[in-house]
Amino acid sequence: MTGAVDLGTARLLPDVDRARAWLLTVDGAPQSYVDLDDPTHLEFEYTRRIAHVLDLAAAPGAPLEVLHLGGGALTLPRYLAATRPGSRQWVADRDRALLDLVTEHLPLPEGSGIEVRAEDALEALRARPPASVDVLVVDVFGGARIPAHLTTLGCAREAARVLRPGGLYVANLADAAPFAFLRSQLAGLGAVLGRLCLVAEPAVLRGRRFGNVVPVASRAEPPVAELARRVAADPFPARVVHGDALERLVGDARPVQDGESAPSPEPPDGAFVVG
Repeated sequence: MTGAVDLGTARLLPDVDRARAWLLTVDGAPQSYVDLDDPTHLEFEYTRRIAHVLDLAAAPGAPLEVLHLGGGALTLPRYLAATRPGSRQWVADRDRALLDLVTEHLPLPEGSGIEVRAEDALEALRARPPASVDVLVVDVFGGARIPAHLTTLGCAREAARVLRPGGLYVANLADAAPFAFLRSQLAGLGAVLGRLCLVAEPAVLRGRRFGNVVPVASRAEPPVAELARRVAADPFPARVVHGDALERLVGDARPVQDGESAPSPEPPDGAFVVG
């Protein structure tokens, strides 16, 4: 299935090994993977890492209220609906054509508690009442880059405003050494929420390649020990960076002010392209 969307051409490609599983790509770049029969099956490693955070956000099975900025094929909302029935979730994605394609061909289950809106991520964030969500999941890419207006200290302040006390912020970012973009984002999150950690593959942390990195931030201490145990056991193990090691990584980086914003770095050719 192929359709024109705001940022190019979207394709839903069937997985030959799983009967009702699909890969969503936009202009050849993989965006999401969904198994309609088993929404807890997460193909992309960064989604597994975010899912670990969702698992640790409350007691097992307890419902959550979650705002997702960025929709794709709604992989993580489906996961949370399956693992925490009764949760309420709001998804904002500005690409209406993409949302229409996904919800038509990969429909959400009845009573999922997932509300999807075609809306800019920052506008959706500003529209939420204060202290209204348990978890904020940010996975917004315009093509292969994070839009500039979502990289600022002002955006981080809005994120902190909507989180309940002890609520968790978790995001999908992408960068490579020397991590100028990542360091600025960590500086902004640290300035407004105070406590954070970072999940990434060792090869990315060592500067060997461009890749996904997942920051986790909160006013309370993130669940570092259990998160580290879980990501170390994944098929592609990752590390959790926190404490002094994270402070050294951030170094003298400053949060991005509104007048200084720029999109995240352009990935190298072929970094995320599939056939």
